[in-house]
Amino acid sequence: MSSLTLQSNFVIRSISGFQKLVRLPNLLIIVATQYLVRIFLVGPASEWKTFIFDYRFFLLSLATVFIAAAGYIINDYYDIKIDTINKPDRVVVGKLMKRRVAMASHTILSIMGIGIGLLLSKEIAVINFLAVFWLWFYSNRLKRKPFIGNLSIAVLTTLSVLVVAVFFRANNYLVYTFGVFAFFISLIREIIKDMEDLRGDMHFGCKTLPIVWGIRKTKVLIFLIFGFFMVTIMGLSFVISSATMKWYFLLMTIPSIFFVYKLYWADTKKNYHFLSSFCKWVMISGLVMMIFI
Repeated sequence: MSSLTLQSNFVIRSISGFQKLVRLPNLLIIVATQYLVRIFLVGPASEWKTFIFDYRFFLLSLATVFIAAAGYIINDYYDIKIDTINKPDRVVVGKLMKRRVAMASHTILSIMGIGIGLLLSKEIAVINFLAVFWLWFYSNRLKRKPFIGNLSIAVLTTLSVLVVAVFFRANNYLVYTFGVFAFFISLIREIIKDMEDLRGDMHFGCKTLPIVWGIRKTKVLIFLIFGFFMVTIMGLSFVISSATMKWYFLLMTIPSIFFVYKLYWADTKKNYHFLSSFCKWVMISGLVMMIFI
């Protein structure tokens, strides 16, 4: 009986550890993003039932999820030592999952993502292959470099949006606008996460922006990026004459002031974690906005 209990506990811990490793909530956000882009931006929204049951689009989203999950796994694989300092409660590889199992999972998910892409089209297969390679390269090298690592994740986040337009050959300004929105929010969030992880990154010789430039100059850069982001998106909303987007960014004024205020005074790991989470909620609010466009 005790043996069965131990086996049951091991299975539960393994499943829980794998969900934590692949960031299940983030994967669900990716799926929601792609389906909302398909229904409300590529459209027409009136045919939403058809889009939900479109098996080819389901495969596209599944491939994206596999590649994103593989990216999270390889990232944690290379960051075991750093994460034991920065996020000890989130360490899975080496605790709940053996290193070789993690690497095998990354390889299988990556191959499946590329393989599904090949079933859909050559363009999607190429995009998926580049995403797999770039996620590995980011985790192995770029993550520890100033700015280029942050930029890489922002580009890959945008790619998960634009791949929908590529698949449906939709030259749609709304999709591009949301892609720009996703790019800037992701870029800002990644830089803030580097500020949050400063202690562990510094201990292991990483050269992220907060380490190379210092916290003060990094904050100035975020303020500049944020200001450029607001001006760019507002300009795009006027170009495509979207009343919903204009109202959205008008309503975003108060949270934007709050964000700038909190970032200016932030000086602890807890403060930076709050700002990182705040950026994620801004991204989610952008998803909700799509429904009303």
